[in-house]
Amino acid sequence: MALAFIADLPTSVAILFLVCMLAVCFFEAINGFHDTANAVATVIYTQTLKPMTAVIWSGIWNFLGVYVGGIAVAMGIVKLIPLNDLILQPLGENSALVLAILLAAIIWNLGTWYLGIPCSSSHTLIGSLLGAGFAFYSIHHAGGPNWKKAADIGLSLLLSPAFGFSLAILLMYILRNTIKNKVIFKEPEKKKAPPMWIRAILVTTCTLVSFFHGSNDGQKGVGLLLVVLMAFMPLQYAINHGEPLEKFRNSARYVESTLNQSAEGANSAHILALAAQAGRTAAMIDSADMKDKDQVFAVRSSIQALNRSIEADLKSNTIPAPVVGAIKHELKTLKSSYEYAPLWAIVLIAFCLGVGTMIGWKRIVVTIGEKIGKTHLTYAQGASAEICAAATIGVSTGFGLPVSTTHVLSSGIAGTMVASGGIKNLQRKTIKNIAIAWLLTLPVTFVLAAVLFFFLRIIL
Repeated sequence: MALAFIADLPTSVAILFLVCMLAVCFFEAINGFHDTANAVATVIYTQTLKPMTAVIWSGIWNFLGVYVGGIAVAMGIVKLIPLNDLILQPLGENSALVLAILLAAIIWNLGTWYLGIPCSSSHTLIGSLLGAGFAFYSIHHAGGPNWKKAADIGLSLLLSPAFGFSLAILLMYILRNTIKNKVIFKEPEKKKAPPMWIRAILVTTCTLVSFFHGSNDGQKGVGLLLVVLMAFMPLQYAINHGEPLEKFRNSARYVESTLNQSAEGANSAHILALAAQAGRTAAMIDSADMKDKDQVFAVRSSIQALNRSIEADLKSNTIPAPVVGAIKHELKTLKSSYEYAPLWAIVLIAFCLGVGTMIGWKRIVVTIGEKIGKTHLTYAQGASAEICAAATIGVSTGFGLPVSTTHVLSSGIAGTMVASGGIKNLQRKTIKNIAIAWLLTLPVTFVLAAVLFFFLRIIL
């Protein structure tokens, strides 16, 4: 665990590192206020589960989602800032960047939570990452944030609420025409649990949203934590020390020998050049002193460069078809050398999500249940919105794209309200507040993070 390496850091740096770690935990707790609260909103509002039971149940499935869901979304967050440039900077510069990202995200998330507005922690984090990254590169005049990745994520964040809204309308139409027992379309009775079959449906949908929330939103905290770890401890976390280094060396050697044996035809010279690159990477892994920061960084950069070359050739169909499957397998192994997350980091993030939900669920639950539509949330509406949210988040996770649980579920609720009473059934004030927060989050956090970086850079 990272705490084991703190003794190797100077006192001032160790303090900064602990501050950043605590800030990540605090951000993830606020994520629990906002996003995990959405997952438990329907089961609490409908008296299906008691609040503490719902939060604990949701926390368990959030953890399983983070643990089982892989790290594709976490890596998507990490890739918004080219970490290779960050690792080369002095620790003071790294500290300013990390703190600017965290403080901007925390300030905006706390403000919107206090007002009971279901704001997106995804938008908040991405705006902060891009703003601080832009400020960083404006000073160092090299490269810039990963705008291509940002555009992909932005498109995902834009389309997912529209998809959830439309799917919820369709699902409500199907339910109304297939379910004969109309109890499910009634509003919850105060202090009275719904029938058992409805409770089973709502607990199931809550479980699905919690699991997929963990597999997507929970990973954002993991990605943020990885940024902190690599900024302060590149020697320990730039390369995956949880696997033997020989594994990555052998993988590069296998790529080299496979390509050498398959090089023929018009592309043979190119294939041989790629094989030679794999050989150089394997040799570098063999000879590197993994206690030297510069050499560790050189190994990481060499493996990344090899992977980029392999991916480009796979896309252009340059690699001979008979060995494509074997090369893809080795590519996955090589990627695991720098795209990974320690188990303790996943556990910590899942724990912080759960704690945050326990503390701050009530404001968001009331907004979801009573303030989006002019009528109170019915059992069918809650279940439909959560099914749509789970499906949308699950598909996005499969593509490695972060989405906002808040906006997907809120748009699903809005869709069910429209399906039940038309557009006039929406509370314009609440929808307006959510829309304003949605529009302002990216620009406000971008500017706030950039300003904070310039300020903190002077101090640190």
